[in-house]
Amino acid sequence: MEEHTHKNHKNNLAIPIAIVIAGVMIGGAVIFSNKNTNNNLALTPEKAVVENKGDLDQMMPITKEDHIRGDPNAPVKIVEYSDTECPFCKRFHNIMKQVMEEYGKDGKVAWVYRHFPLDQLHPIKARNEATAFECANEQGGNDKFWQYADRLYEVTPSNNGLDSAELPKIAQYVGLNVSKFNTCLSSGKYDQHIQDDLDNAMATGGQGTPWSIIVGPNGKKYPLSGAQPVSVINQLIDLALQEK
Repeated sequence: MEEHTHKNHKNNLAIPIAIVIAGVMIGGAVIFSNKNTNNNLALTPEKAVVENKGDLDQMMPITKEDHIRGDPNAPVKIVEYSDTECPFCKRFHNIMKQVMEEYGKDGKVAWVYRHFPLDQLHPIKARNEATAFECANEQGGNDKFWQYADRLYEVTPSNNGLDSAELPKIAQYVGLNVSKFNTCLSSGKYDQHIQDDLDNAMATGGQGTPWSIIVGPNGKKYPLSGAQPVSVINQLIDLALQEK
């Protein structure tokens, strides 16, 4: 498992998938700091579900104010808390696009995007880019939000490497009014919203990015830590879809 985080954590416990179905969260996940970005582990669905140190029930309810890709009424929602300068979030963005190709077209899964800028790793830039997402949404709604997000994750080198001069260029690329975008970007109007997302990520147990919560049809929540492979995410979605 790969994840961008403030510190290292390792727990080697793992339990059968039947216990995951029963709703018990397990250890066995490895959380990497920015010093361990080259590790690759083959994971089972059990190990994608991590020992959660927060309270998943503290997740803010999904509303029409959220940034949702796919059918808002889909039985399964994947709520991602993400940092735009995290290399694993860049990878996970493409993984989630693949997931939506398979499960989103027929309305089974919706993808909800929330902000989780890691200031210790990506000072200023991650929050500024989160604001850029919100400014794109302000001008063009949900469609422009996702167009902007797709383009930023495509061009950023990650690890605090995106030149801030690229933000208005991306706005122009996706068809926004650049002058209005720049005014929004410097206004600070979304600072509290971004902080609220970050606080909620931590309250639910997020220790690094990407941090996701899979919500099943009956509201049951599964924590998902790191940039998991498509195959692992698909199996967890199938588990959630079995809920009645």
